[in-house]
Amino acid sequence: MMEKAELMKLQNGSDVRGVAVEGIEGEHVNLTEEAANRIATGFVRFLEKKTGKDADKLKIMVGHDSRITADKIKTAVLEAFTAEGVQAVDSGLSSTPAMFMSTVFEDTDMDGAVMITASHLPFNRNGLKFFTKDGGAEKADITAILEMAADSGVQKGDVLRAGKFDLIERYSAHLRDKIQTALKDGDRPLEGMHIIVDAGNGAGGFFANKVLSPLGADIEGSQFLEPDGMFPNHIPNPENKEAMEAIQKAVLSSGADLGLIFDTDVDRMSAVLPDGEEVNRNALIAMMAAVLAPDYPGSTIITDSVTSDELTEFLTQELKLKHHRFKRGYKNVINECIRLNKEGEVSPLAIETSGHGALSENYYLDDGAYLAVKLVIAAAKAKKNNSQLSSLIDKLKSPAEAREFRIKIMLEDGFKEYGSDVLDKFRERAKEQGIAIAEPSYEGVRLKFDGGWALLRLSLHDPVMPLNIESSRAGGLEPIAAKVKELLAGFDKLSGGIFE
Repeated sequence: MMEKAELMKLQNGSDVRGVAVEGIEGEHVNLTEEAANRIATGFVRFLEKKTGKDADKLKIMVGHDSRITADKIKTAVLEAFTAEGVQAVDSGLSSTPAMFMSTVFEDTDMDGAVMITASHLPFNRNGLKFFTKDGGAEKADITAILEMAADSGVQKGDVLRAGKFDLIERYSAHLRDKIQTALKDGDRPLEGMHIIVDAGNGAGGFFANKVLSPLGADIEGSQFLEPDGMFPNHIPNPENKEAMEAIQKAVLSSGADLGLIFDTDVDRMSAVLPDGEEVNRNALIAMMAAVLAPDYPGSTIITDSVTSDELTEFLTQELKLKHHRFKRGYKNVINECIRLNKEGEVSPLAIETSGHGALSENYYLDDGAYLAVKLVIAAAKAKKNNSQLSSLIDKLKSPAEAREFRIKIMLEDGFKEYGSDVLDKFRERAKEQGIAIAEPSYEGVRLKFDGGWALLRLSLHDPVMPLNIESSRAGGLEPIAAKVKELLAGFDKLSGGIFE
Protein backbone atom coordinates (compact mmCIF):
# COMPACT_ATOMS: atom_id res chain seq x y z
CA MET A 1 0.00 0.00 0.00
CA MET A 2 1.21 3.48 -0.84
CA GLU A 3 1.93 5.65 2.17
CA LYS A 4 -0.02 8.86 2.70
CA ALA A 5 3.04 10.97 1.95
CA GLU A 6 3.38 9.31 -1.46
CA LEU A 7 -0.24 10.01 -2.32
CA MET A 8 -0.02 13.63 -1.17
CA LYS A 9 2.98 14.21 -3.46
CA LEU A 10 0.73 13.56 -6.45
CA GLN A 11 -1.01 16.90 -5.91
CA ASN A 12 -0.17 19.45 -8.59
CA GLY A 13 -2.05 22.58 -7.65
CA SER A 14 -5.71 21.98 -8.47
CA ASP A 15 -5.28 18.53 -9.98
CA VAL A 16 -3.35 15.25 -9.62
CA ARG A 17 -0.35 14.40 -11.80
CA GLY A 18 2.35 11.78 -11.81
CA VAL A 19 4.44 9.34 -13.80
CA ALA A 20 2.13 6.58 -15.05
CA VAL A 21 4.48 4.43 -17.13
CA GLU A 22 8.22 3.80 -17.35
CA GLY A 23 10.04 5.11 -20.40
CA ILE A 24 12.03 8.17 -19.40
CA GLU A 25 15.26 7.59 -17.50
CA GLY A 26 15.13 8.67 -13.89
CA GLU A 27 11.32 8.99 -13.83
CA HIS A 28 9.69 6.14 -11.94
CA VAL A 29 6.00 5.34 -11.79
CA ASN A 30 4.15 6.96 -8.88
CA LEU A 31 0.67 7.35 -10.37
CA THR A 32 -0.10 3.65 -10.07
CA GLU A 33 -3.40 1.87 -10.57
CA GLU A 34 -3.57 1.53 -6.79
CA ALA A 35 -3.16 5.29 -6.41
CA ALA A 36 -5.82 6.04 -9.03
CA ASN A 37 -8.24 3.60 -7.40
CA ARG A 38 -7.81 5.04 -3.91
CA ILE A 39 -7.98 8.63 -5.19
CA ALA A 40 -11.25 7.79 -6.94
CA THR A 41 -12.63 6.56 -3.62
CA GLY A 42 -11.44 9.82 -2.07
CA PHE A 43 -13.46 11.70 -4.70
CA VAL A 44 -16.56 9.69 -3.82
CA ARG A 45 -16.12 10.62 -0.15
CA PHE A 46 -15.59 14.26 -1.17
CA LEU A 47 -18.79 14.30 -3.27
CA GLU A 48 -20.80 12.60 -0.53
CA LYS A 49 -19.81 15.38 1.83
CA LYS A 50 -20.34 18.15 -0.73
CA THR A 51 -23.72 16.99 -2.06
CA GLY A 52 -25.19 15.28 0.97
CA LYS A 53 -25.89 12.20 -1.19
CA ASP A 54 -24.93 8.63 -0.40
CA ALA A 55 -22.53 6.97 -2.85
CA ASP A 56 -25.25 4.91 -4.52
CA LYS A 57 -27.13 8.10 -5.40
CA LEU A 58 -24.10 9.79 -7.01
CA LYS A 59 -23.64 9.98 -10.78
CA ILE A 60 -20.02 10.37 -11.93
CA MET A 61 -18.66 10.38 -15.48
CA VAL A 62 -15.10 9.35 -16.37
CA GLY A 63 -13.28 10.36 -19.56
CA HIS A 64 -9.74 10.59 -20.85
CA ASP A 65 -7.48 12.04 -23.52
CA SER A 66 -5.27 10.00 -25.87
CA ARG A 67 -2.56 8.99 -23.41
CA ILE A 68 -1.27 5.41 -23.53
CA THR A 69 -2.03 4.86 -19.84
CA ALA A 70 -5.61 6.14 -20.04
CA ASP A 71 -7.32 2.75 -20.12
CA LYS A 72 -5.58 1.25 -17.12
CA ILE A 73 -6.15 4.32 -14.99
CA LYS A 74 -9.78 4.53 -16.12
CA THR A 75 -10.29 0.89 -15.16
CA ALA A 76 -8.85 1.53 -11.70
CA VAL A 77 -11.14 4.54 -11.23
CA LEU A 78 -14.25 2.70 -12.43
CA GLU A 79 -13.46 -0.26 -10.18
CA ALA A 80 -13.52 2.08 -7.19
CA PHE A 81 -16.73 3.81 -8.29
CA THR A 82 -18.64 0.60 -9.01
CA ALA A 83 -17.46 -0.95 -5.73
CA GLU A 84 -18.95 2.07 -3.95
CA GLY A 85 -22.24 1.64 -5.81
CA VAL A 86 -21.81 4.90 -7.75
CA GLN A 87 -23.78 5.30 -10.98
CA ALA A 88 -20.57 5.46 -13.04
CA VAL A 89 -20.51 6.39 -16.73
CA ASP A 90 -17.60 5.87 -19.13
CA SER A 91 -17.43 8.60 -21.80
CA GLY A 92 -14.25 7.30 -23.47
CA LEU A 93 -12.11 9.79 -25.39
CA SER A 94 -13.17 13.22 -24.16
CA SER A 95 -11.95 16.75 -23.58
CA THR A 96 -11.50 18.36 -20.19
CA PRO A 97 -14.16 21.06 -20.82
CA ALA A 98 -16.63 18.43 -22.02
CA MET A 99 -16.22 16.59 -18.73
CA PHE A 100 -17.36 19.65 -16.79
CA MET A 101 -20.28 20.11 -19.18
CA SER A 102 -21.47 16.62 -18.25
CA THR A 103 -22.53 18.20 -14.95
CA VAL A 104 -24.44 20.92 -16.86
CA PHE A 105 -26.22 19.13 -19.73
CA GLU A 106 -29.75 18.14 -18.68
CA ASP A 107 -29.44 14.73 -20.35
CA THR A 108 -26.34 13.80 -18.36
CA ASP A 109 -26.72 15.82 -15.11
CA MET A 110 -23.65 14.33 -13.42
CA ASP A 111 -22.84 15.10 -9.78
CA GLY A 112 -19.16 14.89 -10.62
CA ALA A 113 -16.72 14.10 -13.41
CA VAL A 114 -13.15 12.86 -13.68
CA MET A 115 -10.88 13.67 -16.61
CA ILE A 116 -7.78 11.50 -16.99
CA THR A 117 -5.13 13.77 -18.49
CA ALA A 118 -1.76 15.39 -17.92
CA SER A 119 -2.33 18.14 -20.50
CA HIS A 120 0.75 18.65 -22.70
CA LEU A 121 3.24 16.73 -20.53
CA PRO A 122 5.27 13.84 -22.03
CA PHE A 123 3.76 10.44 -22.85
CA ASN A 124 4.85 8.87 -19.55
CA ARG A 125 2.78 11.25 -17.44
CA ASN A 126 -0.89 11.19 -16.58
CA GLY A 127 -3.22 12.71 -14.06
CA LEU A 128 -6.74 13.31 -12.81
CA LYS A 129 -8.87 16.45 -12.95
CA PHE A 130 -12.06 16.64 -10.92
CA PHE A 131 -15.28 18.55 -11.53
CA THR A 132 -18.49 19.17 -9.62
CA LYS A 133 -21.47 21.28 -10.61
CA ASP A 134 -19.57 24.26 -9.14
CA GLY A 135 -16.67 23.83 -11.56
CA GLY A 136 -13.16 22.45 -11.33
CA ALA A 137 -11.69 21.36 -8.03
CA GLU A 138 -9.69 23.92 -6.09
CA LYS A 139 -6.29 23.26 -4.56
CA ALA A 140 -7.84 22.72 -1.11
CA ASP A 141 -10.32 20.24 -2.64
CA ILE A 142 -7.50 18.13 -4.08
CA THR A 143 -5.77 18.08 -0.70
CA ALA A 144 -9.00 16.88 0.90
CA ILE A 145 -9.54 14.20 -1.78
CA LEU A 146 -6.00 12.88 -1.31
CA GLU A 147 -6.34 12.83 2.45
CA MET A 148 -9.51 10.76 2.15
CA ALA A 149 -7.75 8.53 -0.39
CA ALA A 150 -5.04 7.86 2.18
CA ASP A 151 -7.71 6.45 4.52
CA SER A 152 -9.10 4.18 1.78
CA GLY A 153 -8.04 0.79 0.54
CA VAL A 154 -8.09 -0.64 -2.97
CA GLN A 155 -11.60 -1.54 -4.17
CA LYS A 156 -12.36 -3.93 -7.03
CA GLY A 157 -15.86 -3.35 -8.35
CA ASP A 158 -17.24 -4.56 -11.69
CA VAL A 159 -16.39 -2.09 -14.48
CA LEU A 160 -19.00 -3.74 -16.70
CA ARG A 161 -21.61 -2.11 -14.47
CA ALA A 162 -20.50 1.32 -15.72
CA GLY A 163 -22.70 2.89 -18.35
CA LYS A 164 -21.48 4.31 -21.67
CA PHE A 165 -22.17 7.78 -23.12
CA ASP A 166 -20.84 9.55 -26.22
CA LEU A 167 -20.06 12.82 -24.47
CA ILE A 168 -17.98 14.27 -27.32
CA GLU A 169 -20.94 13.95 -29.71
CA ARG A 170 -23.19 15.68 -27.16
CA TYR A 171 -20.61 18.39 -26.54
CA SER A 172 -20.02 18.88 -30.28
CA ALA A 173 -23.75 19.41 -30.81
CA HIS A 174 -23.62 22.07 -28.09
CA LEU A 175 -20.78 23.89 -29.90
CA ARG A 176 -22.47 23.58 -33.29
CA ASP A 177 -25.58 25.17 -31.82
CA LYS A 178 -23.52 28.11 -30.53
CA ILE A 179 -22.17 28.78 -34.04
CA GLN A 180 -25.53 28.37 -35.78
CA THR A 181 -27.28 30.64 -33.29
CA ALA A 182 -24.64 33.37 -33.64
CA LEU A 183 -24.42 33.32 -37.44
CA LYS A 184 -28.16 32.85 -38.13
CA ASP A 185 -27.44 31.43 -41.57
CA GLY A 186 -29.08 28.03 -41.74
CA ASP A 187 -27.76 24.58 -40.90
CA ARG A 188 -24.42 25.05 -42.70
CA PRO A 189 -23.33 28.59 -41.84
CA LEU A 190 -19.64 27.85 -42.48
CA GLU A 191 -20.08 27.08 -46.19
CA GLY A 192 -17.24 28.80 -48.06
CA MET A 193 -14.96 28.86 -45.00
CA HIS A 194 -11.70 26.89 -45.03
CA ILE A 195 -10.69 26.16 -41.44
CA ILE A 196 -8.10 23.59 -40.40
CA VAL A 197 -7.30 21.98 -37.08
CA ASP A 198 -4.08 20.61 -35.59
CA ALA A 199 -4.99 18.33 -32.68
CA GLY A 200 -1.42 17.19 -31.99
CA ASN A 201 -2.74 13.59 -31.75
CA GLY A 202 -4.60 14.57 -28.60
CA ALA A 203 -8.35 14.64 -28.03
CA GLY A 204 -9.15 17.69 -30.18
CA GLY A 205 -9.74 16.06 -33.56
CA PHE A 206 -13.50 16.14 -32.93
CA PHE A 207 -13.53 19.90 -33.52
CA ALA A 208 -12.73 19.38 -37.19
CA ASN A 209 -14.89 16.31 -37.80
CA LYS A 210 -17.85 16.93 -35.49
CA VAL A 211 -18.08 20.74 -35.30
CA LEU A 212 -16.61 22.42 -38.37
CA SER A 213 -17.33 19.89 -41.13
CA PRO A 214 -21.04 19.32 -40.31
CA LEU A 215 -21.52 23.11 -40.47
CA GLY A 216 -20.14 23.23 -44.00
CA ALA A 217 -16.51 24.23 -43.41
CA ASP A 218 -13.76 22.85 -45.63
CA ILE A 219 -11.34 21.13 -43.21
CA GLU A 220 -8.90 19.88 -45.88
CA GLY A 221 -5.36 20.29 -44.52
CA SER A 222 -6.25 19.49 -40.92
CA GLN A 223 -3.59 17.33 -39.35
CA PHE A 224 -2.75 14.98 -36.49
CA LEU A 225 -6.43 14.43 -35.69
CA GLU A 226 -5.91 10.74 -34.85
CA PRO A 227 -5.46 10.07 -31.11
CA ASP A 228 -1.93 8.79 -30.37
CA GLY A 229 -0.61 9.02 -26.84
CA MET A 230 3.01 8.87 -27.97
CA PHE A 231 2.50 12.27 -29.69
CA PRO A 232 4.65 11.33 -32.70
CA ASN A 233 4.36 14.61 -34.62
CA HIS A 234 4.86 17.36 -32.07
CA ILE A 235 4.06 18.19 -28.47
CA PRO A 236 0.34 19.04 -28.29
CA ASN A 237 0.97 22.44 -26.76
CA PRO A 238 0.10 25.83 -28.32
CA GLU A 239 3.07 27.36 -26.49
CA ASN A 240 5.51 24.97 -28.18
CA LYS A 241 7.51 26.49 -31.05
CA GLU A 242 7.47 23.33 -33.19
CA ALA A 243 3.72 22.93 -32.69
CA MET A 244 3.03 26.49 -33.83
CA GLU A 245 5.37 26.09 -36.81
CA ALA A 246 3.43 22.96 -37.80
CA ILE A 247 0.04 24.70 -37.88
CA GLN A 248 1.56 27.76 -39.61
CA LYS A 249 2.94 25.54 -42.36
CA ALA A 250 -0.39 23.75 -42.71
CA VAL A 251 -2.34 27.01 -43.02
CA LEU A 252 0.01 28.43 -45.65
CA SER A 253 0.16 25.23 -47.71
CA SER A 254 -3.62 24.70 -47.65
CA GLY A 255 -4.62 28.33 -48.12
CA ALA A 256 -6.93 28.16 -45.11
CA ASP A 257 -8.88 31.12 -43.75
CA LEU A 258 -7.99 30.10 -40.20
CA GLY A 259 -5.92 27.50 -38.39
CA LEU A 260 -6.70 26.25 -34.88
CA ILE A 261 -4.37 24.28 -32.60
CA PHE A 262 -5.31 22.62 -29.31
CA ASP A 263 -3.44 21.07 -26.44
CA THR A 264 -3.97 17.41 -25.53
CA ASP A 265 -7.17 17.79 -23.50
CA VAL A 266 -8.52 20.84 -25.40
CA ASP A 267 -8.66 23.33 -22.55
CA ARG A 268 -6.16 25.56 -24.41
CA MET A 269 -5.93 26.81 -27.98
CA SER A 270 -4.13 29.22 -30.28
CA ALA A 271 -4.77 30.22 -33.88
CA VAL A 272 -3.02 31.11 -37.13
CA LEU A 273 -4.25 33.68 -39.68
CA PRO A 274 -4.19 33.16 -43.50
CA ASP A 275 -0.80 34.86 -43.84
CA GLY A 276 0.73 32.59 -41.21
CA GLU A 277 0.62 35.13 -38.39
CA GLU A 278 0.34 33.50 -34.97
CA VAL A 279 -2.56 34.43 -32.72
CA ASN A 280 -1.27 33.37 -29.34
CA ARG A 281 -0.13 34.91 -26.07
CA ASN A 282 -0.83 38.69 -26.13
CA ALA A 283 -2.38 38.51 -29.60
CA LEU A 284 -4.86 35.83 -28.53
CA ILE A 285 -5.87 37.86 -25.49
CA ALA A 286 -6.27 40.98 -27.62
CA MET A 287 -8.37 39.19 -30.24
CA MET A 288 -10.67 37.55 -27.70
CA ALA A 289 -11.12 40.90 -25.97
CA ALA A 290 -11.89 42.56 -29.31
CA VAL A 291 -14.50 39.90 -30.06
CA LEU A 292 -16.14 40.45 -26.66
CA ALA A 293 -15.82 44.25 -26.40
CA PRO A 294 -19.05 45.16 -28.28
CA ASP A 295 -21.11 42.99 -25.92
CA TYR A 296 -19.26 44.06 -22.76
CA PRO A 297 -18.32 47.75 -23.19
CA GLY A 298 -16.00 49.17 -20.53
CA SER A 299 -15.54 45.76 -18.92
CA THR A 300 -12.44 44.31 -17.25
CA ILE A 301 -10.17 41.71 -18.85
CA ILE A 302 -8.27 39.53 -16.36
CA THR A 303 -4.87 38.24 -17.49
CA ASP A 304 -1.84 36.65 -15.91
CA SER A 305 1.09 38.76 -14.79
CA VAL A 306 3.43 38.47 -17.79
CA THR A 307 1.35 40.30 -20.39
CA SER A 308 2.92 43.21 -22.26
CA ASP A 309 2.42 46.92 -21.78
CA GLU A 310 1.46 47.03 -25.46
CA LEU A 311 -1.50 44.77 -24.64
CA THR A 312 -2.58 47.11 -21.86
CA GLU A 313 -2.41 50.02 -24.29
CA PHE A 314 -4.53 48.15 -26.84
CA LEU A 315 -7.16 47.06 -24.32
CA THR A 316 -7.50 50.44 -22.65
CA GLN A 317 -7.00 52.89 -25.51
CA GLU A 318 -8.30 51.00 -28.56
CA LEU A 319 -11.04 48.86 -27.00
CA LYS A 320 -11.85 51.17 -24.06
CA LEU A 321 -11.68 48.24 -21.65
CA LYS A 322 -9.87 47.81 -18.34
CA HIS A 323 -6.86 45.52 -17.94
CA HIS A 324 -6.34 43.72 -14.64
CA ARG A 325 -3.06 41.79 -14.40
CA PHE A 326 -3.26 39.03 -11.80
CA LYS A 327 -1.32 35.94 -10.73
CA ARG A 328 -0.23 33.22 -13.14
CA GLY A 329 -2.19 29.99 -12.95
CA TYR A 330 -5.46 29.50 -14.81
CA LYS A 331 -7.41 28.89 -11.60
CA ASN A 332 -6.08 32.16 -10.20
CA VAL A 333 -7.28 34.31 -13.09
CA ILE A 334 -10.61 32.46 -13.26
CA ASN A 335 -11.29 32.89 -9.55
CA GLU A 336 -10.40 36.58 -9.77
CA CYS A 337 -12.85 36.96 -12.67
CA ILE A 338 -15.57 35.28 -10.61
CA ARG A 339 -14.79 37.53 -7.64
CA LEU A 340 -15.02 40.74 -9.66
CA ASN A 341 -18.31 39.76 -11.27
CA LYS A 342 -19.80 38.89 -7.88
CA GLU A 343 -18.75 42.34 -6.66
CA GLY A 344 -20.50 43.99 -9.59
CA GLU A 345 -17.52 44.71 -11.85
CA VAL A 346 -18.29 43.22 -15.25
CA SER A 347 -15.48 40.90 -16.36
CA PRO A 348 -16.26 38.66 -19.35
CA LEU A 349 -12.83 37.06 -19.80
CA ALA A 350 -10.09 35.51 -17.69
CA ILE A 351 -7.18 34.41 -19.84
CA GLU A 352 -3.53 33.41 -19.54
CA THR A 353 -0.81 33.88 -22.12
CA SER A 354 -0.59 30.06 -22.14
CA GLY A 355 -3.93 29.88 -24.00
CA HIS A 356 -6.12 29.01 -21.01
CA GLY A 357 -9.17 31.23 -21.44
CA ALA A 358 -12.47 31.26 -19.56
CA LEU A 359 -15.58 33.32 -20.36
CA SER A 360 -18.21 34.33 -17.82
CA GLU A 361 -20.86 33.41 -20.41
CA ASN A 362 -19.50 29.84 -20.47
CA TYR A 363 -19.54 28.90 -16.77
CA TYR A 364 -16.05 30.37 -16.24
CA LEU A 365 -14.75 27.21 -17.92
CA ASP A 366 -11.28 27.27 -19.46
CA ASP A 367 -12.29 25.78 -22.76
CA GLY A 368 -10.10 25.88 -25.85
CA ALA A 369 -12.92 24.67 -28.08
CA TYR A 370 -15.25 27.42 -26.87
CA LEU A 371 -12.56 30.06 -27.57
CA ALA A 372 -12.21 28.51 -31.02
CA VAL A 373 -15.98 28.80 -31.53
CA LYS A 374 -15.80 32.53 -30.76
CA LEU A 375 -12.98 32.99 -33.27
CA VAL A 376 -14.76 30.94 -35.94
CA ILE A 377 -17.88 33.08 -35.52
CA ALA A 378 -15.81 36.27 -35.77
CA ALA A 379 -13.96 34.95 -38.84
CA ALA A 380 -17.22 34.02 -40.59
CA LYS A 381 -18.73 37.43 -39.87
CA ALA A 382 -15.60 39.17 -41.13
CA LYS A 383 -15.61 37.18 -44.37
CA LYS A 384 -19.29 37.93 -44.93
CA ASN A 385 -18.46 41.65 -44.58
CA ASN A 386 -15.46 41.39 -46.94
CA SER A 387 -13.14 41.99 -44.01
CA GLN A 388 -10.39 40.04 -42.25
CA LEU A 389 -10.24 38.55 -38.76
CA SER A 390 -6.84 40.19 -38.40
CA SER A 391 -8.45 43.64 -38.54
CA LEU A 392 -9.59 43.11 -34.95
CA ILE A 393 -6.02 43.44 -33.72
CA ASP A 394 -4.29 45.44 -36.44
CA LYS A 395 -3.61 48.23 -33.92
CA LEU A 396 -1.98 45.89 -31.38
CA LYS A 397 1.70 46.66 -31.01
CA SER A 398 4.36 44.15 -30.01
CA PRO A 399 7.48 44.65 -27.88
CA ALA A 400 10.68 44.95 -29.88
CA GLU A 401 12.42 42.45 -27.60
CA ALA A 402 11.09 39.93 -25.09
CA ARG A 403 12.68 37.09 -23.19
CA GLU A 404 12.01 34.82 -20.24
CA PHE A 405 14.89 33.67 -18.02
CA ARG A 406 14.37 30.77 -15.61
CA ILE A 407 16.55 31.25 -12.55
CA LYS A 408 16.97 28.09 -10.47
CA ILE A 409 16.93 28.05 -6.68
CA MET A 410 19.54 25.48 -5.68
CA LEU A 411 17.65 24.15 -2.66
CA GLU A 412 15.58 20.98 -2.24
CA ASP A 413 13.76 22.24 0.84
CA GLY A 414 12.83 25.76 1.81
CA PHE A 415 13.01 27.16 -1.73
CA LYS A 416 9.74 29.06 -1.32
CA GLU A 417 11.01 30.87 1.75
CA TYR A 418 14.30 31.63 0.02
CA GLY A 419 12.50 32.90 -3.09
CA SER A 420 10.22 35.10 -1.02
CA ASP A 421 13.26 36.63 0.69
CA VAL A 422 14.85 37.27 -2.71
CA LEU A 423 11.71 39.11 -3.84
CA ASP A 424 11.64 41.25 -0.68
CA LYS A 425 15.30 42.24 -1.08
CA PHE A 426 14.86 42.78 -4.82
CA ARG A 427 12.01 45.20 -4.13
CA GLU A 428 13.97 47.03 -1.42
CA ARG A 429 17.05 47.45 -3.59
CA ALA A 430 15.02 48.71 -6.54
CA LYS A 431 13.25 51.22 -4.32
CA GLU A 432 16.56 52.44 -2.89
CA GLN A 433 17.84 53.05 -6.43
CA GLY A 434 14.72 54.97 -7.43
CA ILE A 435 13.49 52.35 -9.92
CA ALA A 436 9.73 52.55 -10.43
CA ILE A 437 7.74 49.57 -9.12
CA ALA A 438 4.39 48.69 -10.66
CA GLU A 439 1.61 48.72 -8.09
CA PRO A 440 -0.52 46.93 -7.22
CA SER A 441 1.47 43.76 -7.80
CA TYR A 442 -0.41 40.50 -7.33
CA GLU A 443 2.60 38.35 -8.15
CA GLY A 444 6.31 38.99 -7.76
CA VAL A 445 7.94 42.37 -8.37
CA ARG A 446 7.46 44.26 -11.65
CA LEU A 447 9.97 47.03 -12.30
CA LYS A 448 9.27 49.81 -14.81
CA PHE A 449 12.08 51.15 -16.96
CA ASP A 450 12.15 53.72 -19.74
CA GLY A 451 10.74 51.76 -22.66
CA GLY A 452 10.50 48.41 -20.88
CA TRP A 453 9.85 46.35 -17.78
CA ALA A 454 11.06 43.33 -15.82
CA LEU A 455 8.97 40.94 -13.73
CA LEU A 456 10.61 38.60 -11.22
CA ARG A 457 8.35 36.05 -9.59
CA LEU A 458 8.42 32.69 -7.82
CA SER A 459 7.13 29.59 -9.61
CA LEU A 460 3.90 28.14 -8.21
CA HIS A 461 5.34 24.65 -7.74
CA ASP A 462 9.03 24.47 -8.64
CA PRO A 463 12.33 25.86 -7.23
CA VAL A 464 12.47 28.38 -10.07
CA MET A 465 12.22 32.16 -10.29
CA PRO A 466 11.02 33.12 -13.78
CA LEU A 467 12.21 36.52 -14.95
CA ASN A 468 10.36 38.17 -17.84
CA ILE A 469 11.86 41.20 -19.55
CA GLU A 470 10.43 43.23 -22.41
CA SER A 471 11.62 46.34 -24.25
CA SER A 472 9.72 48.54 -26.68
CA ARG A 473 12.89 49.31 -28.62
CA ALA A 474 15.65 47.20 -30.14
CA GLY A 475 18.68 46.88 -27.90
CA GLY A 476 16.73 47.84 -24.80
CA LEU A 477 16.50 44.39 -23.23
CA GLU A 478 20.19 43.93 -22.43
CA PRO A 479 20.58 46.99 -20.15
CA ILE A 480 17.42 46.04 -18.26
CA ALA A 481 18.78 42.52 -17.77
CA ALA A 482 22.09 43.95 -16.54
CA LYS A 483 20.30 46.11 -13.96
CA VAL A 484 18.20 43.16 -12.74
CA LYS A 485 21.35 41.05 -12.40
CA GLU A 486 22.91 43.81 -10.32
CA LEU A 487 19.87 43.89 -8.03
CA LEU A 488 20.19 40.13 -7.49
CA ALA A 489 23.87 40.20 -6.55
CA GLY A 490 24.84 38.14 -3.49
CA PHE A 491 22.13 35.49 -3.61
CA ASP A 492 24.39 32.45 -3.81
CA LYS A 493 21.57 29.91 -4.19
CA LEU A 494 20.43 31.40 -7.50
CA SER A 495 21.81 29.81 -10.65
CA GLY A 496 21.19 29.72 -14.38
CA GLY A 497 18.93 31.99 -16.32
CA ILE A 498 20.23 35.54 -16.21
CA PHE A 499 23.40 34.33 -14.45
CA GLU A 500 24.54 32.18 -17.37
